[in-house]
Amino acid sequence: MILGDQVMPLLLRASPSFRTRWNAYVAAPGYQSGLLYIDLAEFAAHLVDLMMGGATTEFAAVFSAVERLHVDGDPNVKEAATVGLLEGIQNFARSRGLDSRGFELHLGPESRRWWTSLNDFWAGKAVPPGQ
Repeated sequence: MILGDQVMPLLLRASPSFRTRWNAYVAAPGYQSGLLYIDLAEFAAHLVDLMMGGATTEFAAVFSAVERLHVDGDPNVKEAATVGLLEGIQNFARSRGLDSRGFELHLGPESRRWWTSLNDFWAGKAVPPGQ
């Protein structure tokens, strides 16, 4: 079972290009360790930046790790993977004028299910994810 403190190391292994940004993020004044949703937002922004630049070579490893979070994570990790990471990707993409559907090609089955659930929720078609 994947626990909260294992999430960012797993994602950093999957996305070596995130290391420099992560190091700057954790060195910044005000950084607080253990705020998984905020950490995942930083990672989501990184993924959107990669997609916008067409640099998707890490996406197979990244979204394999995201799938593991959804399948093997404890309940808090599963929720964070959906609400913190997938929703973060969707929101950052939308705010930057990027069609987030390009990410769907990289999602595993469980991640895709939660991605669709988020889309349905925001379209008024479903209850919030996880409920």
